[in-house]
Amino acid sequence: MPDTTPRFEITTIGETMLRLSVPAGVRLESALHLDVRPGGAESNVAALLARLGRRAAWCGALPATALGRLAANHLRMAGVNLDGVYWCDGARMGLYFVEFATPPRPTQVIYDRAASCVAQLTPTAVAWNHLLDTRLLHLTGITPALSASSHAVTVEAIARARAAGIAVSFDINYRARLWGTTEAAAALTPLITGVDLLFCSQADAHRLFGIADAAEDAVVRLGDQMRAAITVMSIGAEGVLAWDGDVVHRQPAVPAVVIDRPGAGDALAAGVIQGWLAGDLAAGLRYGVTLAALALSQHGDMVVTTPAELEQLLGDNDAILR
Repeated sequence: MPDTTPRFEITTIGETMLRLSVPAGVRLESALHLDVRPGGAESNVAALLARLGRRAAWCGALPATALGRLAANHLRMAGVNLDGVYWCDGARMGLYFVEFATPPRPTQVIYDRAASCVAQLTPTAVAWNHLLDTRLLHLTGITPALSASSHAVTVEAIARARAAGIAVSFDINYRARLWGTTEAAAALTPLITGVDLLFCSQADAHRLFGIADAAEDAVVRLGDQMRAAITVMSIGAEGVLAWDGDVVHRQPAVPAVVIDRPGAGDALAAGVIQGWLAGDLAAGLRYGVTLAALALSQHGDMVVTTPAELEQLLGDNDAILR
């Protein structure tokens, strides 16, 4: 009999940008040097899971330029398959600039992503057979906010995955600079209804869906409202909750010295997915809070680690994680 095992354990599609940053104490307007690193919610998850030994693919779009190849090189180094990437001619790379700061100044972020390569991606340009050759399709609420065509890609990806019996993971990841709460809630609700794995912060559940309950009630209400098989809710410094339809699981956060905050939420999602792929949600929550802490302690959006290091950290933080 032919082997029907999917080629990948997780695939994803979305925008990978370049992050240009200055360290705390340096202002962007007087900067002489910029640190350049790629980052994107979906590719951050794929890169971390690939580093943890999972067969992962990212199927977004990149410009056929040195900047696009820079991002691709970082993803390849992490072990991510890029055979499904659409290479755009004459398109631009999305950028964002970060001015890290310490109190009393907050960190400042400036986005320059309008009309980027991914924002111009249409459903006809997606390598669907590649994207859907997987156990799990992971998407975020950032992609449908980028443009009408990006929204169409997300809608079709979910429809095709459901028709093929492929599990869908969706991280709300609300971005106020891309769209308002009313527009986001209206667009995202039909996309997330019935997903297998739903990620949403407690703050986003309140902002988008009016769920102002205490954390444990909020995760249950959101999960039941959206008919998600598993709902994962980050609750800031307190950690994370998960509702599986029967039990609310709680996992406290792992303390960390914050060096670089972007990417921590994606690391949390990657950890939970790692556990989900192994059929162990409780382990996934432990992986998630540990990897989120690791993300906070490293420069860049993409976490660099190994399975051995993760297991060591789990052992080191055993008293916290119990």
